[in-house]
Amino acid sequence: MSTYRHPTLFTLCGAMLAISLAPAARAQDRELGAGGVLLEGVAAVVDEGLVLESELTERLAFVLQNLEQQQAALPPEERRPLPPVSIIEQQVLEQLVVREIQVQRADRVGITVSDDLLNEALSRVAQNLGYTLEELPAVLAAQNIDYTTYRDDSRRDLILEQLEQRDVVSRIAVTPREFEQCLADTDENAANEFDYNISHILIGIPANATQLDVEVAKRRIDEIHARLVAGEDFARVAIATSQAQTALEGGSLGWRKGSQLPTLFADIVIRMKAGDYSEPIQNSGGFQIVKLNEMRGAERKMVDQLHVRHILLRPNEILDEAAVMQKMLGIRDQILGGDDFATVARAVSEDPASATDGGDLDWLSPGDTVPEFEQALAQLPLGEISQPIKSRFGWHLAQVLERRSHDTTDETKRQECARQIRATKAEEERELWLRRLRAQAFVDIRQ
Repeated sequence: MSTYRHPTLFTLCGAMLAISLAPAARAQDRELGAGGVLLEGVAAVVDEGLVLESELTERLAFVLQNLEQQQAALPPEERRPLPPVSIIEQQVLEQLVVREIQVQRADRVGITVSDDLLNEALSRVAQNLGYTLEELPAVLAAQNIDYTTYRDDSRRDLILEQLEQRDVVSRIAVTPREFEQCLADTDENAANEFDYNISHILIGIPANATQLDVEVAKRRIDEIHARLVAGEDFARVAIATSQAQTALEGGSLGWRKGSQLPTLFADIVIRMKAGDYSEPIQNSGGFQIVKLNEMRGAERKMVDQLHVRHILLRPNEILDEAAVMQKMLGIRDQILGGDDFATVARAVSEDPASATDGGDLDWLSPGDTVPEFEQALAQLPLGEISQPIKSRFGWHLAQVLERRSHDTTDETKRQECARQIRATKAEEERELWLRRLRAQAFVDIRQ
């Protein structure tokens, strides 16, 4: 699902879009004047909420700036004029409306995100930027971003991801036959050894479409195809015409394995060359045109892994941080004095997932643990008991038992087969879901 992105995250992360940000002005935080009248203009009424003019203005300014930067980065001969601002504004407003509908639905079904889950997500953002979670507030402040607002917006994005998981992905079944077929296809189909960067343009039709609705949509997609044949830029046409949630990204669906291509046009894409676009394709949701932007070959996936065990203690109302660290130093001395690490871990570790296994965390790949713990492990000599390591979960003693460079290609293939069968089905279901939510909502555009 494509959601709109806050400009400050692009400034920070470039192409990394791990967590998108909503504008700080939310419909739930509107200020009323003395007469009970909203002090801000309203762009749209969406069920029980609003999209404010300030939100639309902020987002539109960012989108225009980003599109201009994209054009400026192209060679002069490839640059194209942008669609009229009024068309881009309509696309922006539609994304804001759909997002508000999703936020309200998440509230109704009671979806929440804990502080621990939010901290893990923000740690990944910080790590991708080359910082720790503790350093992130200062990094954001340098970009004139309020950390509290950033956390609130990031929490909301995670909530929407959970909503999609609940309403779309979790309802998609994977049969044993589909799984085995996926594995067979992955082994036999050379196309699955390549990655495809694809974009698309969608002209949708309602679920209860009449023959006239279908004919109107068909004429529209044919007109769009004719514009592409005449030489118009695909991304520019997508921005101006596509009804998919990816419109403002030029229709981009990003990089996909052959097995992850949407079912609707998988067979078409694998026969295309970079730069080709398809004839109009019809399915129950409407008409689409797909373009293959780039293609690259796959490689064996080697990962440096650590076999680790640890002991965890957490501060509490009796033991503060300093007391826990001192207790950890005493436990370390016990182990160095001859006590068995696994026996001690079973007796005292407060990590329920690993304590019964003697603190064994099994093989860890990069990104499996929080950054501060991972960084300490990277510098720890094989077999040595670490000094106490502080993380947001408490204090750790750790020992690296083994190191290896592991070929995860085959196991990753199996894991991705199960996940990507759902993802492939979800590609089409997600768009239909969003269209259903939009159709069921009361929306009054005030533009």
